[in-house]
Amino acid sequence: MGSGSGAGEKKAPPSSSGVPMASALDDPVLIRHFKGHKDAVTCVAFSPNTKVLATSSLDRFLMMWNLRPNTKAFRFVGHLEAVTSVEFSPDGYLLASASEDQTARLWIPCIHGESTSLKGHTAPVRSVNFSNDSQFLVTASNDKSVKVWSIYRQHLLYSLSQHTHWVRCAKYSPDGRLIVSCSEDKTVKIWDIRNKICINNIIDYDGFANYVDFNPDGTCIVSAGSDHTVKFWDIRINRLLQRYKVHRGSVNYTSFHPSGNFLITASNDGTLKIMDLIEGRLLYTLHGHEGPVLSVAFSKDGETFASGGTDTQVLLWKTNFDSSEYKKVLEKHVQRLHSDDPPHLLDIYPRSPHCHNAKSQSVEINPNFDVTNMQVLDPPVVNIVSSPTFPPSWQLRTNPSVAHWSTHQNRVNSEDFRHPSMLPSPAMLKRNLKGEIMHPVAEPGTMDESVGISPVLNNALEHIVEQLDVLTITVSILEQRLTLTEDKLKECLQNQGKLLHSVRLGEETT
Repeated sequence: MGSGSGAGEKKAPPSSSGVPMASALDDPVLIRHFKGHKDAVTCVAFSPNTKVLATSSLDRFLMMWNLRPNTKAFRFVGHLEAVTSVEFSPDGYLLASASEDQTARLWIPCIHGESTSLKGHTAPVRSVNFSNDSQFLVTASNDKSVKVWSIYRQHLLYSLSQHTHWVRCAKYSPDGRLIVSCSEDKTVKIWDIRNKICINNIIDYDGFANYVDFNPDGTCIVSAGSDHTVKFWDIRINRLLQRYKVHRGSVNYTSFHPSGNFLITASNDGTLKIMDLIEGRLLYTLHGHEGPVLSVAFSKDGETFASGGTDTQVLLWKTNFDSSEYKKVLEKHVQRLHSDDPPHLLDIYPRSPHCHNAKSQSVEINPNFDVTNMQVLDPPVVNIVSSPTFPPSWQLRTNPSVAHWSTHQNRVNSEDFRHPSMLPSPAMLKRNLKGEIMHPVAEPGTMDESVGISPVLNNALEHIVEQLDVLTITVSILEQRLTLTEDKLKECLQNQGKLLHSVRLGEETT
């Protein structure tokens, strides 16, 4: 597949060493698009193992796309109004969504689709975000408040209410000690969770921030502005480090590459842009959406990213450009973990504020001119609907004493979702969540196969399925143990080789 070719392409700018970027980096490539939403796609989120993509839309639905070819997509129905945000928990067991129906909702991301709603806001909810330990959820709302919820007990813990206008986004810091929020009151606030107070108030008079987030190190925040800018702040010294104005429209969303070296942005001007934060410059301008782009996200491994926009499309891209640099960054991060002094942002970013305007040269990539795999058929969509009342209990899934069991309960005999964050067995679900159960709904024009099945036969089939689940779980555990054994054996062989090599070197020197 080609990339960056065709009309409108520009040559990559030379790096600081004088070597053209094209010789060191490969360009991103659009590898697939997904069509299934009927209105604007408001948010995209990868599962922790990067095998599934969740999306939310103004059409009131969540969708889950399996990234393996020739698999079904699932549409989750439960919210009464537009869904504004979606996110997987870091452990992969839950999915959270926010909606204009004034609720947030927690889902078990499987074909049974059990869920529960979190009610407490009095206006549309704009964003959801899990803490890194998956135990808490923070929500932002048009009721001018930020609320923190307990996942284990499914109830409101406390509210943060110093904003004077709609709150558009709220995020946890990587260490879980801070929350950052942005509002249409043109402020970005940083909250100390322990004391539940605002410890920093960043005022931006040029516009308000649509989105805000911590960088992977937790030492910096990025804000995406309605004034077309992206800004980086060192939160320890309250200093603006970098300011980019490379878009011609409001910036709606940003996502850090896991290395922290790159940032991708989505804008109303219909483009995605990728910035190199180390050198402080624009790398790529990506076209593909027909209208404003509302959301973008890197996968957890950094190898892919996805985007969604008002054209109802979800685009999946291959990153390509960071394979060698990312390994070096990981090695540097490992060294920092063993250092007595915490990493300082000035070790990573330029030491003085840098401003960047739209004149910066970048590689223009337009998939319409590339030879990309756009012939993949849209996957068939299965509707999964919910009942209106649901008082479920999530204790089993969030209880640490059964976390080991939960890790292995998800490999069932479905070829559509076969990964650790999907498909808990029906037997576990019955013991786990009693309340709202979602059932697959037949597509229009097809026959409902459940009609006419006697209760005795249905119970017998359920028993067989449960036994198959137990068998599948056992096989999964054995597979994992075999994998661990193979890894240990490989490590032993490598150590033995190193030992023999050192012995031979010692003999040669003597």
